[in-house]
Amino acid sequence: MVNLHTPTKPIFLTPELAIGACDVLLMAGPCSVESYVQTRAIAEAVYHHGGKILRGGAFKPRTSPHSFQGLGLEGLQILRDVADEFGLLVITEALGVEHVPLVAEYADIIQIGSRNMQHYPLLWAVGETEMPVLLKRGFMSTIAEWLAAAEHIASRGNEHIILCERGIRTFETATRNTLDTNAIALVKQTTHFPVVADPSHATGRVDLVLAAARAAVAAGADGLLVELHPNPAEALSDSDQSLPLEMLPQLVGQTKMIATALGRNLS
Repeated sequence: MVNLHTPTKPIFLTPELAIGACDVLLMAGPCSVESYVQTRAIAEAVYHHGGKILRGGAFKPRTSPHSFQGLGLEGLQILRDVADEFGLLVITEALGVEHVPLVAEYADIIQIGSRNMQHYPLLWAVGETEMPVLLKRGFMSTIAEWLAAAEHIASRGNEHIILCERGIRTFETATRNTLDTNAIALVKQTTHFPVVADPSHATGRVDLVLAAARAAVAAGADGLLVELHPNPAEALSDSDQSLPLEMLPQLVGQTKMIATALGRNLS
């Protein structure tokens, strides 16, 4: 296991940009890449509000097989094209071992989703790359199980691991999940990995995303993973939790105030 009380070790995404340092990084974008026009509009908004990382799903693991499953390769190409236009980095999910080389070609950070936290062959595959990996906590996983999954990645030589608290399933039904701010604070104290929070999946409600984002930054999160959409009512996935673009200034302004109070910046 990782040593107790180890300071966070920043991961340099570029020579100038690190996660786990002073800045709290905003990773924002659509749940699913639906089209070039949609993704470009979101990327432009992220850029104009100081964000550095565009998130978006090209491969979408959905509860129902009849739901939109993503554009696949076309989605990856769209993400890369619009991110390059605005000088953004890309984070997107790999669903299986076979996706890792493809995602690595187009993305700057490989995301492992909640459902795949204990997909060990996938963890080993990303562990054999040198790319930053964002590991989401399983929605019914303990902190110990989450950290053990991170060790599977590290055991293959890759310690560029970013942990992501995205809410866990509890007895509460008023929200999609329960954001575990305790976990953010605890893993910041007990591991050297940067920690980010996903207030979109943690709440499942657009009216609670800003409050959850503020709480996550206050708990010590090194970044936020937030879903945006130009018209959430027409989103092909996660419409109830996607912030409309006009709410992005509020998200940035409110979380920046929390970060500043803690001696940090938001970017």
